[in-house]
Amino acid sequence: MEAKHTWHGTQLMLLAMGLSGTIGWFVLQSGQPVWNVVFVRCVLGGLGLAAYVVWQRGWEAWPFTTRTLLWCVLGGLALVGNWLLLFAAYRYSSIGMATVLYHTQPFWLLLLARACGLAQLTARKWLALLLAFGGLLLIVQPGGQYASLTGIVLALGAAVLYAVAMLVSKQLPPALHPAQIASVQTLTGALLLWPLLDGGRLWLPGAHWPYLLVLGLIHTTLMYSLLYAAFRTLPTHLIGLLSFVYPVVALLVDYLAYGHALGGLQLLGVGVIVAANLWGLRTPGVPTVKAAA
Repeated sequence: MEAKHTWHGTQLMLLAMGLSGTIGWFVLQSGQPVWNVVFVRCVLGGLGLAAYVVWQRGWEAWPFTTRTLLWCVLGGLALVGNWLLLFAAYRYSSIGMATVLYHTQPFWLLLLARACGLAQLTARKWLALLLAFGGLLLIVQPGGQYASLTGIVLALGAAVLYAVAMLVSKQLPPALHPAQIASVQTLTGALLLWPLLDGGRLWLPGAHWPYLLVLGLIHTTLMYSLLYAAFRTLPTHLIGLLSFVYPVVALLVDYLAYGHALGGLQLLGVGVIVAANLWGLRTPGVPTVKAAA
């Protein structure tokens, strides 16, 4: 029975990570400013996740205290900020480049946790971090494919903000369902982004709406629901391993849609980061990023 649950969770995780890898294409195809894209994703995703919690009967009693609600809102600021930076990075570098750099999240999480006194760095973890940094240098080497400085900074900034969101989430009680947290965070993001909208480009009927609807309903409500279901049945090490489907799919989509392909040394750098992550960071006591854009 346990093996059956694990296989079911693996299928859900693979589907969720496959969907994550296609986000960049929908963002670019929408042709909308990042503010508009993230706003629609927050509204549709937040309402969809709230409805999911209703279906799970999670709103029968208000689950937040003033303290946990403040922590949740703070995490929402980091989460929405990470989306803004990542979606902007797609336009300055490439979907594949931005996604690979974004997938350095676990290393930033570990460093931030160490800085906050929440984790210890053993010699093995330090070596893994150094290896990952070496892989990063191979990816962003001067003259490398799509190595735009602006795109690199934006993607790494997104990874750092995602790590911040994960650290903040550790201040929330385990009794809170992840969908409750995510719905509050995304709806908070919608309120904050409202004044920044380019309404003249968003509200008119046009070809951008199918892409935005997919980003909100499929890439947020459905994808996160799949992830939450997978997390309940999968061990941490398997979640970490399967999360690498996300950048692989993103690289493939980038190549098929736009003909973007990383160079040989850059692909070596990708392999070094993946190996460093699996070898050095997927060990007991290390915070794990359940990666999703």
